[in-house]
Amino acid sequence: MIDPINFVVFSSILLLIGAYGVIRNKNAIVVLMSVEIMLTAANINFVAFSTFYNVLSGQIVVLFVTTIAAAEVAIGLAILLSLFKQRDTIELDLLNRLRW
Repeated sequence: MIDPINFVVFSSILLLIGAYGVIRNKNAIVVLMSVEIMLTAANINFVAFSTFYNVLSGQIVVLFVTTIAAAEVAIGLAILLSLFKQRDTIELDLLNRLRW
C-alpha cells in the first residue's frame, strides 16, 4: 500500500502549481483552470485519507466538490463569454471596471 505522505506531497505540488497559475497568469481561462487544479489537489487529499482510514466521508466530500466544481466552470465560462462579447478580451488586467 502506498503511504499517505506520497499523496500529500503530490497534492501539495498540484496546489502550488495551481496557486502559481492563479497568481501569475492574466488570462481568465488559465486562472479558472488553475483553480480547478487546486480543487483537484484537495480532492486527492480527501480520497487518500479516506482510503487510508477506511471511511467513506472523504469520498462523499469529493463527489460534492466535483459537482460544485462543474457548476463553477459552467458559470465561469458563461461569465467569460459574456465579458468577451462586451469587451472583446478576457485578459484580467483589462477587465478593471465592474460596470458594463
